[in-house]
Amino acid sequence: MAAQALALLREVSRLEAPLEELRALQSLLQSVPLSELREQAAELRLGPLFSLLNENHREQTALCVSILERLLQALEPVHVARNLRVDLQRGLTHPNDSVKILTLSQVGRIVENSDAVTEILNNAELLKQIVYCIGGENLSVAKTAIKSLSRISLTQAGLEALFESNLLDDLKSVMKTNDVVRYRVYELIVEISSVSPESLNYCTTSGLVTQLLRELTGEDVLVRATCIEMVTSLACTHHGRQYLAQEGVIDQISNIIVGADADPFSSFYLPGFVKFFGNLAIMDSPQQICERYPIFVEKVFEMTESQDPTMIGIAVDTIGILGSNVEGKQVLQKTGTRFERLLMRIGYQAKNASTELKIRCLDALSSLFYLLPEQQTDDLLRMTESWFSSLSRDPLELFRGISNQPFPELHCAALKVFTAIANQPWAQKLMFNSPGFVEYVMDRSVEHDKASKDAKYELVKALANSKTIAEIFGNPNYLRLRTYLSEGPYYVKPISTTAVEGAE
Repeated sequence: MAAQALALLREVSRLEAPLEELRALQSLLQSVPLSELREQAAELRLGPLFSLLNENHREQTALCVSILERLLQALEPVHVARNLRVDLQRGLTHPNDSVKILTLSQVGRIVENSDAVTEILNNAELLKQIVYCIGGENLSVAKTAIKSLSRISLTQAGLEALFESNLLDDLKSVMKTNDVVRYRVYELIVEISSVSPESLNYCTTSGLVTQLLRELTGEDVLVRATCIEMVTSLACTHHGRQYLAQEGVIDQISNIIVGADADPFSSFYLPGFVKFFGNLAIMDSPQQICERYPIFVEKVFEMTESQDPTMIGIAVDTIGILGSNVEGKQVLQKTGTRFERLLMRIGYQAKNASTELKIRCLDALSSLFYLLPEQQTDDLLRMTESWFSSLSRDPLELFRGISNQPFPELHCAALKVFTAIANQPWAQKLMFNSPGFVEYVMDRSVEHDKASKDAKYELVKALANSKTIAEIFGNPNYLRLRTYLSEGPYYVKPISTTAVEGAE
């Protein structure tokens, strides 16, 4: 079959308008195993196919792209880099985006191969064309180009090629295309900077990181909102956080939050700035960040009282992030009655807000209440019990009511809250003493979709694996939980049928 494909390929190279042959070749290649094509790789002559791409014929171009996608997979990346370099360069400047994406996918294969990548690093023109692809209108083309350049920069030689040659000027030139393209270049720079302190050093020396930070703290609120997302990505690495701290950027972000009350447009960038500190706190130390930047905690509490669902959502997410570890929980506990009032507001939103915000509230509460068995000191158990009782008059019924609503996402989110507290003795006593709750847990007929069945199973597992459950629920209920667990999440009880004599 591969031999037939090669014969058709040779036929295509001899004809001026080989549409019929291209259609036949495309169809044939779908049934040829890649292993067979690889065996014939030495016989593959792809130059004519690339030449056909240069003709302004839409169907012919589409067929050639489809055929080349298949045939190029049979060639080693080193072979593609060495023997098709001119075709790759032409492909990156082709007016048809599908040709550019095809070419960039091959560049992607080459940069993943340590032997082949040097061929690209030695091809200044090809690198230049990849950079200019970032400035194209097609987002897929731009994203693929960014990914390739980011991969190239993982090596010392790649960093030097990008930042110690004319390529840096090309990058800066592309940035001038428009705002969108400028942000794409920033995205690339942040990706490269995040790899290592050395990579960050190359990026800062280029001046592009400084330019990004200048825009972050500038006067344009929409630019701020975009730039903070990238700076938050940079802060996900230890060396990135160190750099931002040394440059005074974290202090500047804090000062902008301080002045946000006087800025009528602060709602554009404030959510991103608060998320930045939330991520910072959980990656470093919640206590240190909250003590050094008290405006962060102040603003989160303030945002929960907002009338704007976007602000409430960000505040709730941030509370969930902060409270996801014991140190963060203790920071929140230190705010005393203020945090209890905040919990009451979250309880209210969990019952009355839009479905999306309800789910975010429930996810945050799951994060706040969860304690590993080894973390369950008397003080922390008293704390989670006190927090739970602050939510509403009857929190257990609140979450049961939410879980009974006909929305699988809400049902699962409510079950997740039950699962978070399921290994804590105070919660087990509440569940056991709540009329019908144990039956609700055991009832498989409540859940109809896979996600809900999985969520219920996690709740049963958390209860069944707790050391205190047999004592609190009693042995019969404990054995029912163990049976549920052993039967798995999707068990369906067999329906027994009785045969009636004389029935057909």
